[in-house]
Amino acid sequence: MEGRLWRPLSRMVEANKHIFVKHFLCLMRSMTSAQCQQTAVDWYNKGLALYYQGKHDEAIKAYDEAIMLDPNYADAWYNKGGALYAQGKYDDAIKAFDKAIELNPDYTMTWNNKGCALVLLGKYDEAIQACNKSIELDSNNAYAWDSKGEALRRQGKYKEAIQALDKTIELDLNLADAWNNKSEALKALGRTTESNAAFAKAKELGYTG
Repeated sequence: MEGRLWRPLSRMVEANKHIFVKHFLCLMRSMTSAQCQQTAVDWYNKGLALYYQGKHDEAIKAYDEAIMLDPNYADAWYNKGGALYAQGKYDDAIKAFDKAIELNPDYTMTWNNKGCALVLLGKYDEAIQACNKSIELDSNNAYAWDSKGEALRRQGKYKEAIQALDKTIELDLNLADAWNNKSEALKALGRTTESNAAFAKAKELGYTG
């Protein structure tokens, strides 16, 4: 069974808790600047709501409105990339992620999400580089280790993939995709019993791929 990449937007709520800080920061600015930023935040929040309703085109338009008001709004670029990713527009998603990285190069999840998109484009070396950057910024980012493991598995580097996936599982025992990806790598090495056990764990955790 083909491995499934982690879909970044499924975990993006936690990544955006800091949006409320923006409201406070706005109060520290001049009234004109605050009103403009508040409007950008409103469009951003509208984009989030639309995304979770499955209205990806409308979400992208809302993020574009936020970006028009504040071109340096890294979170809006990041979430626009996520909406494009959800549509399967991986090249466009990478462009949005790259802009988010330009504005905030230290956000580990943007690098991870770029890596996911690169994997789906078959650009495995670039994907691993992006995942490594994510891990460099946060060595406890289980998703980056999982994405790296998937890229290595698709390259046929099964032993290296298992090492990365074992690190993923060490950091998050409940990440179903990591167990499934490990199952696929083990199966490719002919380690059927271990593969079956890993896949059973993935299913137990809700894997449906």
